Formats: sequence, C-alpha cells, structure tokens
Amino acid sequence: MADDTTPVTSATGTPADADADSVAVAPEETRLRQSVEIRDAGPCKKHVKVTVEREQIDELFDEKFTELVRSNQPQVRGFRPGKAPRKLIEKQYRDSVAEEVKRQVLMASLEQLANDNLVAPLSPPELDPNAISIPATGPFVYEFEIEVRPEFELPNYKGLKIRRPVHTFTDDEVRAEKARMLEPYGQLVPKEPPVVALNDYVVADVTISYRGKELNKLKEVRVKVEKQLALSDGVAEDFGPKMVGARPGDVREVEITLGQELAASSLRGQKVQALFTVNDVKTTRLPELTRDLLESAFGVSNEEQLDEYVRTQLERKLEYVQRQEARQQVLQQIAAAATWELPQDLLRRQARVTLQRRLIEMKNAGLSDEQIRGRRRLLEQDVLKSTAAALKEHFVLQKVAEVEKIEIEEEDLDREIERIAEQSGESPRRVRARFEKEDMMDALAADLLERRALDLILAEARYEDYEWKPAAGADEIATVAADVVPESANRPEVATAEPPPGS
Repeated sequence: MADDTTPVTSATGTPADADADSVAVAPEETRLRQSVEIRDAGPCKKHVKVTVEREQIDELFDEKFTELVRSNQPQVRGFRPGKAPRKLIEKQYRDSVAEEVKRQVLMASLEQLANDNLVAPLSPPELDPNAISIPATGPFVYEFEIEVRPEFELPNYKGLKIRRPVHTFTDDEVRAEKARMLEPYGQLVPKEPPVVALNDYVVADVTISYRGKELNKLKEVRVKVEKQLALSDGVAEDFGPKMVGARPGDVREVEITLGQELAASSLRGQKVQALFTVNDVKTTRLPELTRDLLESAFGVSNEEQLDEYVRTQLERKLEYVQRQEARQQVLQQIAAAATWELPQDLLRRQARVTLQRRLIEMKNAGLSDEQIRGRRRLLEQDVLKSTAAALKEHFVLQKVAEVEKIEIEEEDLDREIERIAEQSGESPRRVRARFEKEDMMDALAADLLERRALDLILAEARYEDYEWKPAAGADEIATVAADVVPESANRPEVATAEPPPGS
C-alpha cells in the first residue's frame, strides 16, 4: 500500500488527481457533493471517510417536509389535512424524515463511490446504517472499513514461455477409464482371491490414535482403495499403497493428516495413526452394456460411441491439467515479485467463494461428482493455504481482465449455463436454479472472467511441449463420511494431547 492517507476526491466527488477520461462522471446535478478520504487500515483493508455537504441534505429535508405539508393525510392532531403549521409538522416528523433522508443520501453516496471505482472491494463494507445519523447542522459524515484487493503492478504477461503437458491416450487407458465410469452402475461382489488391489473395496474396522492415545473407533467402514483417502476431517495421502496386498484379517497402519479447521487447536495439522483391520474385500462387477444403460447414463447408443465419449472425457481432463499447469506457471512468472500479506480473517471469509470457483472449474473439466468430492476434501484440508493460493491467482487474473477491459455480461452467463446444461444433460433452467439456490452465480461469473483473462495470456504464450504420463489412479481420492476425531474430542476446551514442541 502506497500512502497512509490519500485524499481521493474533490468536493464534487471527482478524483482530484484523475485525468478527465479516467473516471466516468455523472452529470453534476445528479451527483452528491461529497469528499472522500481513504487510508490504509491493515493488509487488504481500507478505512473510508465520506463527508457529504450540507446544502443538498437541507434541500432533501425541505422537499420531504413540503410533501407532508401538501399531503391530504392528517399529520397533526387538531388540524385538518393541509392546514397544520409547517413548524409543527417539522417538529412531529423530524425523526422519521431524518431517517428517510439518511437512507436516501447514504444509498446515493455509496452508489457514487462504487461508480467512481475508488476502491476494488472484496466484500460489502463494514457499515451499520443504524449506528450513523444525520446531524441537525453541518455536513453528514460517515466512516467504514472495507476489504480490498492488494495493490500491485502487473509485469509483462504477453509472450510468456510455458511448458505444456501433451499426451495421446492409448486403448488401454480408454478401457481403464471406461471401467471407472461404469463402476457406479455395477455390483459389488466378494473378490476371489480376496487380495486388495487398487479400485477394490475393503470393509474394515478402524482404530485411530494419537501419540499412543486412542481417539476414535470406526466399525465396518466400507471404502474404495484409491491412492488417497479423504475423511471428513483428515486425509490419508498414502492409503492405496498401504492397503494393496492385504487380505481379510490383516492389519495395515495408515497415517492420516488432520485438517486445519478442527476446533481442538492442539490437533490441527497433526498426523494420527489409523489401524485398518480388513474384514472383507469386494470388487465391482461391471454392468452389461445394454442400450437402455448406454442411453440413460451416457447418451450414446452402442459401445463404440461409448469409447468415443470416454476418450472425449479424457481429453477434457488433459485440457484441465494443461490449464492448471499453465495457470501455475503464469502466476509464478507474473506474481513472483508480489508479496501480499493476506489476513487470516479475510482468508476465512473468502474460503467459501474460492471453493465455489474451484468446484466450477472441476465441473467444467468433466470430473465426476465422486472425484470432485475427493478434491473438495483436499482443498478443505488446509482451507487457509488453498484459499491464499487461489486468491493470489484471482487477484492477478482480475487485474489482467481490468487492463484488457474484459467484462462478463448477462448474455455470457446465459451461454455458460447452457454449456453446463448440455454437458450435464440437464435443462438450462434447472442449472440456473441450482446455481442461484447455492449462491454460486457470482462464483460462475468470476470463473468465466478469469478463464477469459487466462485464455488471453495463453493465446500469446510460447509453448514447450513435454510428454505427460498419467499414473493410473494417482490423482484419485476415495472419500468416506466419517470423522477421524470424534465430536467429544474436537472441542476447543478439550486438550486431547500435549501440543507438539514449538507450537
């Protein structure tokens, strides 16, 4: 942040140091005569002080009282309508008129601030209208704090050199992906011989402990054996390799990293031990490829069309990987010099919005609901860290969009909703209703804006291709709706164990 205190506008509301073409100024008679001062109030936060001149406020009071005097409704007891002295009306209705004038002036003032683009807010201002009032004499002054984007200079983002993963999917990879996509329509059956392999299911009893003290017991948990396992409050990053080869009766120890959002602060981010006692091993018997199944599940008529559909889905996932890697490289090159201090309260408030954008990205990439659930758990594992990284990308791409004058119109959102509806087999009306119900329309607009900004950067980039070798199941994450730490041990006042040294 550059200055501690910066006077931003003149008495007419026009930025004092702005060029004539840099601010869209409304006709003078429609604007409030107000001055604005903005100063730093901490990382990504500004303190705004607005002073509205008295003249226009008095004009509003006069208009309101004149309307009351001329009204046909009785205002003062003992006087016929329209006959009460103005002074009595002003005395009786002073408070209600002042409240109405305050609302009108405050709304116009905030709208004028927004139109003048004096700050780039991340959230609504911390302003309580009930805590401010218009004085009997003198200007109307109100103050508030607002979270804003960090201020930084964009380096040259055109002609960047980017390494791009490329890959031609083999028939074996298509068959493996097809089997994964058909699994939800198959049937779980006992495996013979009952030896655990990736993509099998195990039924196990789980005992979880921390530093030798038992935290929780889970009975008869059924979980798919993927590379990683995400529970409600923790992730086992090496789950699959630890379970492969196990038989009923075997006990396998798996390390689980707890999330950062646990109420019990002594357990946040800690590693706990989970003993999986295997009771049963099951595998999936894939369904018969009937025409009804193919049409209802995938919108195709035969297995050849299904193979083409699967290959298309794999290509979409490769495109997602390409964009994610390109995005990371772009951010490394563009934002390498930017050191932003993002306060913890800001990260927590932005976490939900950031997560929504990530979910939309994954949906656009063709990931299944199960895959998205697993990745969502990973993002939630260390929500502040993942939010900080995502916000940095968001700030940079938003600024590129500003510089390039990229804007999202309602028609753009309509087309995006139609595209999502076509991919998901739903009606556009149903997709829009779901996004509105889940309060994700702003996230959709932000995702679309960032995609266009990134597309612009990538269109002018120089590429160096390299062969991408997707490891089978390496990015798959199994999920189970169970807590590592039970509620009784996850209270702030419960000291489950001594905190680690240095914490």
